Amino acid sequence: MTKALQKQRKYDIAYLRMAREWAKLSHCQRRQVGAIIVKDRMIVSDGYNGTPTGFENKCEDEDNATKWYVLHAEANAILKMASSTHSSNGATLYLTMSPCKDCSKLVHQSGIKRLVYIQRYKDDSGLQFLEKAGVELTQIPAEELE
Repeated sequence: MTKALQKQRKYDIAYLRMAREWAKLSHCQRRQVGAIIVKDRMIVSDGYNGTPTGFENKCEDEDNATKWYVLHAEANAILKMASSTHSSNGATLYLTMSPCKDCSKLVHQSGIKRLVYIQRYKDDSGLQFLEKAGVELTQIPAEELE
């Protein structure tokens, strides 16, 4: 591994650790997911899964199923960026869990060119879509973050 790749890996691990900490802010019981968007080595947005602004923080219904209106971490980070002066064009998205197929469309449309994630989501059609769209995908196992 070249020195530049080693340095990038070091940054990738650091940003994934931050995304993992961000996930802890989620009020969801079933799964907590964190997202960090980085451009030019600057964090330009962040997010975690949860209900929209103004709604109760409880993500699950009485049957412990996730409420349909819960936003995923990457969607929250991308939407937060949309209301800022920053651009995600060419940015890297760090996620604790790979995106679902719906969020993958948002990732691609927002101009994000690289995705680094820890855990693979059960349905990998989102990853397949991003790969087809030319987004660079990197999985770093949780053990490497310790």
